[in-house]
Amino acid sequence: QHYYITNNLRMSLLLLYVGYGIALGLLLFVAILFVIRATASLSDKTRLQLDFHDAALDKKIPFPSIENSPTLDLTIVIPAYNESKRLPVFLDVLFPYLDTVDYSYEIIVVDDGSKDSTVEVVHCYSIKHGSDVIRCMQLPANRGKGGAVRQGVLSSRGKEILFADADGATDINDLGKVRASLKNLLETSKSEYGIAVGSRAHLKDDAVANRSFLRNILMYGFHMFVFIVGGISNIKDTQCGFKLFTRSAARVIFPQMNIERWAFDVEIFVIANILGIKATEVAVNWEEIDGSKIVPIYSWLEMAKDLLMIRTRYLIGAWSVTGRLKSE
Repeated sequence: QHYYITNNLRMSLLLLYVGYGIALGLLLFVAILFVIRATASLSDKTRLQLDFHDAALDKKIPFPSIENSPTLDLTIVIPAYNESKRLPVFLDVLFPYLDTVDYSYEIIVVDDGSKDSTVEVVHCYSIKHGSDVIRCMQLPANRGKGGAVRQGVLSSRGKEILFADADGATDINDLGKVRASLKNLLETSKSEYGIAVGSRAHLKDDAVANRSFLRNILMYGFHMFVFIVGGISNIKDTQCGFKLFTRSAARVIFPQMNIERWAFDVEIFVIANILGIKATEVAVNWEEIDGSKIVPIYSWLEMAKDLLMIRTRYLIGAWSVTGRLKSE
């Protein structure tokens, strides 16, 4: 009888502890939801009213809005933070390539609160090529790569909008096939909404061979995390800094973005998938350039945190996607 009573007592205590655990877990879950909802709108989603310096007229002129009708064929947005050394190398490759194309274009370099001479570098190119060709958007404070890209896109004049990294890691000569792939996607889907994504997925074997064991573990871990947590299965390489959008697609995606740092690419595809905007992936030539702003481990932890925020906030409705695509 004593053994029976002891067992009952143990079972009661176990159930009591389990009950307490469930209650505490629910309280913690509610607290997390409260914090997530309370901080959901902290990111500033407005388009900043900024000016660029017109070198010819020597005066400041307001940037146009993506809501205006396009006046050029292509806008290239380049986010830049302390890129006074790497940016000129890329621009000196970019301009000779653009001299060979038969369409109109502009380049918007978005200075993301740089502490070096990035702004002065862009100003020199504006004097040489004209402010109608290359402009510097100077953000009042650092917002992160996603925030810089977003502000540049929202002030674009092009029918198509490309964002490219300032290091020029992706071969600009691949722009032609990326544009051709986007055109094919639009013709196939009979839509004005589309994204063409430069991809390094085909270079995975070379990357594994040339990177350290730790970087390979982090690379595979992040891609798996994007697939599981981000829910992105239709794009193999979400992080390549070479993405081309139709103006219509950019107009409905970028105003709704919340993430402003490294994981913003993933949110682009989350929003695109919700809206039903199709994306095509294009193999590009890419090489790793010294001077990356990504800090191993720390940057990936930051991206993992943002991915969890994206997944959780869209899941519980703290973030949502509004609007519908225009019918063709």
